[in-house]
Amino acid sequence: MLNARVMDCLPDDGAKGALAGRLWRADHGGPAIVAVRKEDGAAVLFDITAQFPTMRDLCETDDPAVALKSATGERIGTLADVLSGASAHHLLAPIDLHAIKAAGVTFAASMLERVIEERARGDASAQAGIRAEVQRLVGDDLGKLKPGSPEAMALKKLLIEQGVWSQYLEVGIGPDAEVFTKSQPMSAVGHGADAGLHPMSTWNNPEPEVALVVASSGAIKGATLGNDVNLRDVEGRSALLLGKAKDNNASAALGPFIRFFDASFSLDDVRKAEISLTVEGEDGFVMKGSSNMAKISRDPADLAAQMLGKHHQYPDGAVLYCGTMFAPTLDRDTPGGGFTHKMGDMVTIASPKLGKLVNRMRSSTECAPWTYGVSHLMRYLAGRGLLK
Repeated sequence: MLNARVMDCLPDDGAKGALAGRLWRADHGGPAIVAVRKEDGAAVLFDITAQFPTMRDLCETDDPAVALKSATGERIGTLADVLSGASAHHLLAPIDLHAIKAAGVTFAASMLERVIEERARGDASAQAGIRAEVQRLVGDDLGKLKPGSPEAMALKKLLIEQGVWSQYLEVGIGPDAEVFTKSQPMSAVGHGADAGLHPMSTWNNPEPEVALVVASSGAIKGATLGNDVNLRDVEGRSALLLGKAKDNNASAALGPFIRFFDASFSLDDVRKAEISLTVEGEDGFVMKGSSNMAKISRDPADLAAQMLGKHHQYPDGAVLYCGTMFAPTLDRDTPGGGFTHKMGDMVTIASPKLGKLVNRMRSSTECAPWTYGVSHLMRYLAGRGLLK
């Protein structure tokens, strides 16, 4: 475990909600699906893998919250023991077979930052002047503009006439959302793990997000927290480098748990969720910020529908990062240089009803390599006699 920061990861209401996660069981040499329950005032993990071999199976039930609460299984121990290192087990990302997708440019603030990246061509030193120019021409209060609306299309026409149109403005205020593949099933890292930055990058940032858990039917079943780690210099050079900017070893962080919808948590809670970000560097640097999902320009349900429907199916469901609402611009080293990570940064993404996701930033080449895929999971479950 990284340090004491990982211990405080539950939502403000503790284990009251329908919380499910994945745990690496050292005694079995494989992953387990766990329910988080309150017992004598402590959060306790129960292995329910015998009933739900994969998180995909649980998410595909009609009502995962009800299925989770009625599931029985082996008591593993307290969450505190796992997080403290007193147990040999450790948390994994709370999804397994799901496709890992992401929506981009869904908040006005992050949309402007993408335009700035594009114009800077990956040069962090140029961002301050370009930001002032873009805000003068476009403005910085686009949050009330509905993408694809007549007003948005009128603004698009005006911007084209002024020569400031951008591919990022197209997906930010146009009718079609940007939805891309963030990473591959089974590749995400969980709470307490190292998260990865490609060593080629010198201008990068965390992207604190809510991630929707979507069943193969298209129904949104719950949510978790995510860090859609981004390389600003790489994507800024060319949007065609999005794959290199987004999909690297340990660059998709999710967790700590999935909270399924029930009487205590709904899609409306997602729509108004407050998300906070804290970055703490080994050099003493501290940056904090927050925003609210209410500022999103596209409704989460619309994003899910643009991802999955008659036009595209995901038989094992998907998790969808909803887009970052906080693009850090605080200068770290030099005036006008903006923010970029340093190795060892501790990143905490938090929301009252989803808990806290904590990761330490490392080079992708130094993070634990991704070696456990779908084939390994299937063989493991078959060996335990859990495949039907």
